[in-house]
Amino acid sequence: MRKEFLFIILSLIVVTTVKAQTKGNKVGYIDMEYILQNVPDYIEAKAQLEQKAQKWKQEIEAKKIEINKLTEALKAEKPLLTAELIDERETEIKFLESEKLDYQQKRFGPNGDLIIQKAGLVKPIQDQVFTAVQDIAEAKKYDFIFDKSSHLTILFAAKRFDISDQVIRVLNRTEKREQLTKKQQKEEEAKENKEDELDENPVLAEREKALLDKKAAREKLVADKKAAQEEARKQYEEKRKQLLAEREAKKNGTVVAPAKTEGANTFTPNTTENATTTKKTTEEVKPNIQEERKKALEEKRKKILEEREAAKKAAEEKRLKEIQDREALKKANEEKLK
Repeated sequence: MRKEFLFIILSLIVVTTVKAQTKGNKVGYIDMEYILQNVPDYIEAKAQLEQKAQKWKQEIEAKKIEINKLTEALKAEKPLLTAELIDERETEIKFLESEKLDYQQKRFGPNGDLIIQKAGLVKPIQDQVFTAVQDIAEAKKYDFIFDKSSHLTILFAAKRFDISDQVIRVLNRTEKREQLTKKQQKEEEAKENKEDELDENPVLAEREKALLDKKAAREKLVADKKAAQEEARKQYEEKRKQLLAEREAKKNGTVVAPAKTEGANTFTPNTTENATTTKKTTEEVKPNIQEERKKALEEKRKKILEEREAAKKAAEEKRLKEIQDREALKKANEEKLK
C-alpha cells in the first residue's frame, strides 16, 4: 500500500513537471551533497566533528581493552580465588561492560552526540542554501527547484538545469561581502552580474570561454618566446665567456714562457746571489719592458671587450624592453576592444 502511494505521488510530480515544461515554466534542481562539499565552513566543521568521533572511538576501544584484561586475569586466577571474590570481579566486569555500552550509545546511538552535532552542523548551511535558492528563483523566475540528493527519485536530469554552482557562488559572495570595502563590493557586484549573464546565456558563456582560451594561448606563446630568447642569450654569453677564456689562456701561455726562463735563470745562480744583483745586463732588462708592454696592451684589449659587451648587453636589454612594451600595448588594446 505504501509503495503504491509513493508511486502515485511520484507520478503526480512527473506529470506536473512535464506540464510545467510544456507551458514554458522554468524548472531547475540542486545537489545538496555537492553544495555542502564545496562550502569551506562545512568542510572545516565536518573535519572537527570527525576528530571528535575518532576520539570517542579511542575511548570506547580503551574501555574494551580494560574489560578484556580483567576477563583474562579472572580466567587465569579463578582456581585460586574464593567464590565471593569471583562474584565481586564478575560484577565489576559486568558494570564496566554496561558502562561501555551506555557510553557507546550516548556517542553513536540514534539520538547520540554524533547525530545531534551533525544535524546542528548541516542545518545552518541548509538554511543558507534554501535562502540562496529562493533568491535565485525569484531573480530568475524559476517555477520549480528540486533537490537531487533528497529521497525524491529523479531518473534523469540535464546538466543545464543544475543550479548548484550558482548557489555556491551566492554563498561565497555573501561571505566575501562582509570582508570587502565599498569599492571592492562594487567591483564584485559587476563581476557577479557578468557571471549571472553567462549563466543565463550559454552561447555567451562559450564565447567567453573561447576568448579566455585564446588569451591563455597567446600568453603562453609570449612566455615561450621570452624563454627561447633568454635561453639563446644564455648560450651566447656562455660561448663568449668560453672564447674569452681560451684567448686569455693562449695569451697567458705566451707570457708564462719567458717568466719560466727568467725563473730558471734566477734559480741557477742561487749560490752566487750577490754576483747576479750587481751584473744585470741590458739583455735581461729588455724582456721585462716587452712584458710590461704586452700586459698594458692586454689590459687595454680587455677594457675594449668589456665596453663592447656592456654596449651589447644594454642594446639587448633595450630590445627586450621594447618587446615587452609592445606586448603590454597589444594587451591593453585587446582589453579595450573587449
